[in-house]
Amino acid sequence: MRDHAAAWSKYLADHRELLDECNPLQSSGRLTRINGLVMEAAGIKLALGSGCRITTPGGGTVEAEVVGFNGDRLYMMPTDDVYGLAPGAPVFPLEPHPQAPTLGDAFAPRRRTSDRAKHLPVGDCLLGRVVDGAGRPLDGLGPVDTELTRSLQSRPYNPLMRAPIKQVLDVGIRAINALLTVGRGQRLGLFAGSGVGKSVLIGMMARYTSADVIVVGLIGERGREVKEFIEDNLRAEGRARSVVVAAPADTSPLMRLQGAAYATTIAEYFRDQGKQVLLIMDSLTRYAMAQREIALAIGEPPVTRGYPPSVFARLPGLVERAGNGLEGGGSITAFYTVLTEGDDQQDPIADAARAILDGHFVLSRALSDQGHYPAIDIEQSISRAMHALVSPEHFEQVRRFKQLFSRYQRSRDLISVGAYQPGSDPLLDTAVQMYPALESFLQQRIDEREAYRPAVSRLGALFPANQGVTS
Repeated sequence: MRDHAAAWSKYLADHRELLDECNPLQSSGRLTRINGLVMEAAGIKLALGSGCRITTPGGGTVEAEVVGFNGDRLYMMPTDDVYGLAPGAPVFPLEPHPQAPTLGDAFAPRRRTSDRAKHLPVGDCLLGRVVDGAGRPLDGLGPVDTELTRSLQSRPYNPLMRAPIKQVLDVGIRAINALLTVGRGQRLGLFAGSGVGKSVLIGMMARYTSADVIVVGLIGERGREVKEFIEDNLRAEGRARSVVVAAPADTSPLMRLQGAAYATTIAEYFRDQGKQVLLIMDSLTRYAMAQREIALAIGEPPVTRGYPPSVFARLPGLVERAGNGLEGGGSITAFYTVLTEGDDQQDPIADAARAILDGHFVLSRALSDQGHYPAIDIEQSISRAMHALVSPEHFEQVRRFKQLFSRYQRSRDLISVGAYQPGSDPLLDTAVQMYPALESFLQQRIDEREAYRPAVSRLGALFPANQGVTS
């Protein structure tokens, strides 16, 4: 009798566990409309940003994310192709990913996120890998072997808790190290049109930087450029300590937004491990265009050259996640490339980026056409944190360099036609004499690396301590 009771108790306990695990009352809705990029669903209520799964008549599924609502109608944006969907297709909510218990506990006050926020894999096993915006491997090296995940919707640190920018980050580029010195935790823009050497420059920085980890987000660029960047620009020495997140132009705008957020999330993970991270986002403009596509599709009105207000609200939200962490911790030094259409520096995205970044480097098409590489326009470029990173002597040498270089450029046409008479302007005489050395200093071969200290010493050699330059 006792054995019979024990057997029944075990039977009931086993089935009670099964009952706890099942969910017989799963909510669902139906697909009512597809209009361009936006899908509408009725009969289901989900929070903004929630994921959902839509089944096709053939048994397949399409994943989507809630991007808006109007009354009882949900607006969703697919992350996959929508071919095969039919009117009335069932719409089910995706189960929220459980929060990883080993991550974020020390930062709980600043990382409160929705229970339905999307989580993607992070960890050291991502080093050397190429993944898409959903964390799926693209390199054919097998699945990403990690159980650690992190929310894509994390928030930046309290600004009063951040460590100040006080340490130099060596990027291996002479002109940047000496004249536009970058600090750990700084956020900078790389402003360039098409075909002026932007990808090659960021590839050099990824190979030659002193950062511990490099995270590269290739957002909205041509698909062929992904492999070319990895093999020709990043190369083996850079790839070993890099994570590449690729969301090329043929992916959905939602996946492009998610790719940028995922690259930033990976960088945040390594920063919270105390690492010095270099984050390269190529490009911030494609990120803004993806948000524009979504916003216009759900009916948001355009305000500035076709860009809706939500675009200019999301840019600071992405950029502010980079930067220094707590005192004594890691940092994310970020470079965001900005495409200037027609080399227009007043493009609305370029203008907005200048306002929220800690400096910008402008690549000049005129210099690129002359074979001047890297084609950094030293007159239009600035590093806003440089004064806190270098000595007064170094800062004065940079001022002298820019003063002479600018004076020569303004008088270049007069000099070329022989209209300038030597002796009439002592400063211009000095500029003419030193210009070959100044131009040579700004140029650097693709396979050449120049560390911070040698670059500063070479700049000092151009301007001995007893040489004065007056305006």
